[in-house]
Amino acid sequence: MGAQLRVYKRRIKSVTATKKITKAMEMIAASRIVKAQRRVTASTPYATELTRAVRAVATGSNTKHPLTTEVESPVRAAVLLITSDRGLAGGYSSNAIKAAERLTERLRSEGKEVDSYIVGRKGVAYYGFRERKVTESWTGFTDSPSYADAKEIAGPLIEAVQRDTADGGVDELHVVFTEFVSMLTQTPVENRLLPLSLDGTAEDEADSAKKDEILPLFDFEPSAEDVLDALLPRYVESRIYNALLQAAASKHAATRRAMKSATDNAGDLIKSLSRLANAARQAEITQEISEIVGGASALADATAGSEK
Repeated sequence: MGAQLRVYKRRIKSVTATKKITKAMEMIAASRIVKAQRRVTASTPYATELTRAVRAVATGSNTKHPLTTEVESPVRAAVLLITSDRGLAGGYSSNAIKAAERLTERLRSEGKEVDSYIVGRKGVAYYGFRERKVTESWTGFTDSPSYADAKEIAGPLIEAVQRDTADGGVDELHVVFTEFVSMLTQTPVENRLLPLSLDGTAEDEADSAKKDEILPLFDFEPSAEDVLDALLPRYVESRIYNALLQAAASKHAATRRAMKSATDNAGDLIKSLSRLANAARQAEITQEISEIVGGASALADATAGSEK
């Protein structure tokens, strides 16, 4: 019984050490969520208003800009997948990868070739293990992305959109990331960034109706096309930056939830092992008492026999 008790004590010690680690990671993730959520809240209005500005320029002129005009028969699309550099976040990265897989299958069913762009080591490892071609990848900043990171990602994507498909360009640009809805809910989403839809969202229409806004007439200098050339790179950068921030906040929330679950499971395991250890110790004590009583009884019998 002594050996069994030592095994239980070692396991309790090991699980207790693991519990301390997961609890610390849970607290770190919880502290990072607040900062990440503030950054999302701060960046969303800019990205939304810039999108409205680009849409207004496109609809307020007769210019058919190649980046806002639907291609009749698109043949190639770029998909930007945003995952995490680290694990221990439950199904965060795998859910985003599954959403990208569904989007890729849909685009291919429409007869389009797909160029994959990956953010995060988890996505790079997934595609690398399956020997799938990745046009370009970026790692090392998913926990706390900056606008410079978004600009670095947007550069080759904008170039790909501006090139002709015969030269390796793309007709569409999609992004797949995890949207931060709340501390408990993070949802993988897919958005088409380009060509930009010229129809306002339901939210835009509701705001306009509520405020009784009158749509203005625009006069562009030097030209609407030049304005679009200047605005569209900023539009892509801002949307990618917002997606990176949403993904970072979602990752921290997923890590917190996963670490809390691991901490709770460790506590339950410690309780179970403690019960087993107590039972083993009681059995050991009972056995020792039985041995003492048996020894005393044998000694008493031996003494009584010698006196006779």
